[in-house]
Amino acid sequence: MNNLVHLSLVGSGENHTSETHSQPTYALISVHGDPTAEIGKEGAGGQNIYVRELGLALAKKGCQVDMFTRREHPNQAEIVELAPGCRTIRLNAGPAKFIPRTELFEHVPKFVESWLDFQQRTGRNYALIHTNYWLSGWVGLQLKTQLGLPQVHTYHSIGAVKYHDEQNPPKIAEIRHCVEKAILEQTDCVISTSPQEVDDLRQLISQKGRIKVIPCGINTEHFSSVSQKIARQKLGISPNAQIILYVGRFDPRKGIETLVKACAALPNSFQLYLVGGSREDGADFQEQQRIQALVKKLSLEAVTVFTGRISQAQLPAYYAAANVCVVPSYYEPFGLVAIEAMAAGTPVIASNVGGLQHTVVHGKTGLLVPPGNHHDLTRAMNNLLENPSLRQFYSNAAHHWVQSRFSTQGVANQVYELYQSLTLSTFVQEVIQTHNVTPNLEKQIQTLLKSKALKPNEIKALEKLVDSFSKGTVQWVKN
Repeated sequence: MNNLVHLSLVGSGENHTSETHSQPTYALISVHGDPTAEIGKEGAGGQNIYVRELGLALAKKGCQVDMFTRREHPNQAEIVELAPGCRTIRLNAGPAKFIPRTELFEHVPKFVESWLDFQQRTGRNYALIHTNYWLSGWVGLQLKTQLGLPQVHTYHSIGAVKYHDEQNPPKIAEIRHCVEKAILEQTDCVISTSPQEVDDLRQLISQKGRIKVIPCGINTEHFSSVSQKIARQKLGISPNAQIILYVGRFDPRKGIETLVKACAALPNSFQLYLVGGSREDGADFQEQQRIQALVKKLSLEAVTVFTGRISQAQLPAYYAAANVCVVPSYYEPFGLVAIEAMAAGTPVIASNVGGLQHTVVHGKTGLLVPPGNHHDLTRAMNNLLENPSLRQFYSNAAHHWVQSRFSTQGVANQVYELYQSLTLSTFVQEVIQTHNVTPNLEKQIQTLLKSKALKPNEIKALEKLVDSFSKGTVQWVKN
């Protein structure tokens, strides 16, 4: 911070060693992914967890966080406080019922209207908006244009990748592509959860726009809270059973069919646990019925357990009880299930696609296999099930890998630093306009703000200096 070393702070006579500036308020927007939703139901998965855990972690740092989503039932409360400083706000946008993501775009203008109405009647000012998924990204672009707020975006999935191999993609695919291109080129920064996603965005969406790689985070303490012995006692599983675990929605893209076919070819005894629920009136229920029919056809009914929806409180026991967790997806932007399993010390076998290529370290924390290839998956599962020492090696490495890289608080710190870098400029401009700042000092501050080499600690130092000045607790003196 070379320019600032020439500036000194002179106190006004009071002791101001404590941090006096107020923490900002952030708006996390997740139109279709309610952070308070029960995970496992149709439309509720990794995005819901990502937004909720980030909101809670930011609140733990002292920030105020409002997480905006769409009301899906008339009886849902408008405001739900998850923790001090962190709450979910449900807005009216279309009928108060579950609507598939592919049919939600027509309702997002109403979401923008409801958001602005909430902001106006509550008088809450937001320093920044962080949008999640392309529908929320469209909302964010409207708010950014109208209010001039900085916008951060997380894609969660990319339409150009999702529909790449489909001969007849839905009509919404073209609209989605245009919106995702606008998001990348117009937001202040896109958060990519893996290097693979960066490659996809640059190759398939646009070369313009700023991207920063920050992985998803999880509550590592929660998922490592139970041993395999205790977990099996809780779930009534034999200590000697060979348990293969799948966790996730029933969706053709999740590759459950590949897993079932691979299990049918295993030479030794095992039990297959398929953890996830479905709605009887939803597309995921049809997929579950298809998988159940396949299980019956392959004579695996006696060794296959369909658990139904499992709460987040119970989920660590299932991870811990397993000998191996399989993530057989055909497309996976990040792979949250993989890091949850590894946090529990469970080796992972995953498809060599998308973010899974970076969350799972092949030959160290588990194995990567070609997507859709049940023969290779059979060999990989048999290799792990037949080698306890290899499983233990992967278990230890997987646990350490997740603890060091994917903890919620560590990830939230990175996101918070990004937020600070984007909101500091706005904050400083307000101070410059409302206080008697000398032209020379303003020039030095503006030069610093334009620097892309500012480190997080330097950003914080500048923020404290300007904040102290705005409160009149110090005066600027030239050395």
